Amino acid sequence: MRVLGVDPGLTRCGVGVVEGVAGRPLTLRGVGVVRTPADADLGHRLVAVEQGLERWLDEHRPEFVAVERVFSQHNVRTVMGTAQASAVAILCASRRGIPVALHTPSEVKAAVTGSGRADKAQVGAMVTRLLRLDAPPKPADAADALALAICHIWRAPAQNRLQQAAALHASQASRAPRAPHASKGRTA
Repeated sequence: MRVLGVDPGLTRCGVGVVEGVAGRPLTLRGVGVVRTPADADLGHRLVAVEQGLERWLDEHRPEFVAVERVFSQHNVRTVMGTAQASAVAILCASRRGIPVALHTPSEVKAAVTGSGRADKAQVGAMVTRLLRLDAPPKPADAADALALAICHIWRAPAQNRLQQAAALHASQASRAPRAPHASKGRTA
C-alpha cells in the first residue's frame, strides 16, 4: 500500500510517501514540505497548500492519505491554521476518491516508537531507522508526515478487521427477531 502522510500546517505542511505492508520493510517514495509565506493572507496560503498537495498526489498516486488529527492546544491561532490545512488535505484526497484516515499524534508516536509520549527526536530517529535513511528528514514536519504514513500502514489492517466485525455485528443485529412491543393504546 502506498500512503501519503500529511502533517498539516499553514507555514509548513509536512508530506511524506511510504510504501509497504505491515510486517515487511517499508520504502520511502518521497518526503518534503509545502511552505507558505506567513505574511500572505489566509486564502492565498490555503490555495498554496492545496496546490502543493495536488502536486504530491499527482506525482505519487497514493492509495490512502493519512492526516494528523487536530487536537486542542493552548494557542487557538495555531489550532485554527492546523485545522484549515488539515481540511485542505482531506478535501484534496476526497475529491480524487482517495480514502483518508485521521490519526492522533499519540497514536502515531505509539505506532512508530512504542510510546505515545515520545518526543520529536525519538520519532525522527525511529523514522530514520524504519526507512533505512542516513539521517532524520528535516524539518521535523517532514519526519512527522512519514511517521503518519508508517502508522497508517501498520494500523490499517487491524482497523479494517474492526470495521468489518462492527459491520457484521450491525447487519446481524438488524436481522435478529425483535420482541413484540406492549401496546399503549387506550381501552374504552
